[in-house]
Amino acid sequence: MIGPLRRLAWWAADYAYAALAQLRALTRRRSAAEFRSGSLAPVVVIPGVYESWRFLTPLVVALHARGHPVHVVEPLRHNRMPFSAGADLVAELLETRELRDVVLVAHSKGGLIGKRAMSLPAAARRVHGMVAVATPFGGSRYARFLAAPTLRAFSPRDAALRALAQATEVNARIVSVYARFDPHIPEGSELLGARNVVLETGGHFRVLAHPRVIAEAAALAETADR
Repeated sequence: MIGPLRRLAWWAADYAYAALAQLRALTRRRSAAEFRSGSLAPVVVIPGVYESWRFLTPLVVALHARGHPVHVVEPLRHNRMPFSAGADLVAELLETRELRDVVLVAHSKGGLIGKRAMSLPAAARRVHGMVAVATPFGGSRYARFLAAPTLRAFSPRDAALRALAQATEVNARIVSVYARFDPHIPEGSELLGARNVVLETGGHFRVLAHPRVIAEAAALAETADR
């Protein structure tokens, strides 16, 4: 049982992390091209809603430092488009750059985009697997109270989200990493048939900095390199 004070503390820390990450994304303008070098399995990072790829810069830097070429889907911009359209952009990047044995590393909505891409014939054969962090695979009950259509799309009743849930054939290639308490996804991010990793902490954003996320991404990439 998680007490209300602990939840409040986690919530405050989560928004503090998100605010700093957005500030970093705006002020540190590193080029995506500098991370494409490396001899190990390629990684494609997919940010969440209202996030640019720079929101995930710590993950990008850490994976690149391990020897992985890291690619970003720049046309996603701040990821406001439907996740099916985002998946098409991912598939296009994989084909254009002729990437194979790719590991997707995605946050929140990015995990929905990644799962949809893994279900597309054009991309399926190019993706080894995905590490999805704090992804609302089953939606969030809070979404129906939100005014923006971009956010209401996370409702468990959304037709596109429900259709994606039926695409279970790719679940075995997904590692879902999520906090014990997520203030945005009260249902949690458990995905049937996937490898589910529960972190003994709280948050939707700050879990991106958890060492286990890098460890799971590196472990999945190692299996792609064999």
